[in-house]
Order: sequence, then C-alpha cells, then structure tokens
Amino acid sequence: MNLENPGKLIVFSAPSGSGKTTIVHHLLKQKELNLDFSISVTSREKRGNEVDGKDYHFISLEQFKKHIEAGEFVEWEEVYKDNFYGTLESEVERIWAEGKHAIFDIDVVGGLRIKKKFPEKTLAVFVKAPSLEAMELRLRARKTDSEEKIKERIAKAEREISYAGRFDVILVNDDLEAAKKEAETLVGNFISGK
Repeated sequence: MNLENPGKLIVFSAPSGSGKTTIVHHLLKQKELNLDFSISVTSREKRGNEVDGKDYHFISLEQFKKHIEAGEFVEWEEVYKDNFYGTLESEVERIWAEGKHAIFDIDVVGGLRIKKKFPEKTLAVFVKAPSLEAMELRLRARKTDSEEKIKERIAKAEREISYAGRFDVILVNDDLEAAKKEAETLVGNFISGK
C-alpha cells in the first residue's frame, strides 16, 4: 500500500447494536468530510436486504482463504466459526486513488489491527451503547437474528467492551443525534489535523 498517500483511515468499531452503522452512514452523507466506505469482504451469507458490493463483498470461504494466503488483507478475522471478515488492501487503495478518506464499519479486533498497522493515519472510534440491555433491545428490534444468534452477539459484546480503552475515542451512543454530531466533529478534526 502507498503510505505516502495523504488519505486517512477512520475506523468505527462496536459490538452489534451499538449504532455504529447508523453513525457511519450519517458521516458518509457529510460531503465536506470527503469519505468513502471501505467495503469489507465476508465469507458469511447475506442477511436481510444486504447488497453484494455495497454492504459487503460476499465470497466463499475458499476464496477468502486464498486472499489470506496471498497476503492481500490489511486485516482479517474469523469473527464467528467459518464467518470470516476482512479488508482488502485493494479496497483502501481504490478509495485513496479517488482522493478520499476510508471509513470503516468494522468489528473491534479488526479495528485495532488497522490502528496498530497504521497508527498515524488512523482514527479509531469505539461506539458504546449506554448499556448491554439497550444493545439487546436494538438487536431484537432489527428482527434479523435468531434467539441463539442474539445471545451469541451479547456474549461477544461483553468481551468487545473490554477493548474500548485501546481506541482513540469512546463515543457513547445514548442520544443518536448528539452521537452523530460528536462523530462529525471528531472526524473533521482528525482529517484537518486538529
């Protein structure tokens, strides 16, 4: 990857149900921030009305493992058994070639890997729901996961919250509009070098 490129990396990580995706979508609409969404690759099946090439690049487990062997990922992880997620170097290079900054909606471990690999170019934001109970309510309201999957996500969230202190900023999402505004300020200041 061309690290001389002036493009930045903006990482938003959080347990499922914290509101990070909503915040990232809001930031993408702020044209003055000059952001483009880094589309992750995953080996899992599509959920709900997800769109291939927009929400994720959906590929087979075999294809994913070939990318790993070829060393083509900035970061990757097996988030759940046989459900791999990762960021291809080519995706970041595509965004930088357009003169934009890459924004990520990514799991906690993947977010920390990007920050560790590119410490000066990365702003890592951990989005935290006001409580695990609030997060569980949000997950249930989505109606996209089975009871077993919700319990799995809650258990994973408890582990992920322990990583929050390793991020540059913890953004508590107890008021969505306030969290969106705070995220705009954080990202704007980081991009402009404030």
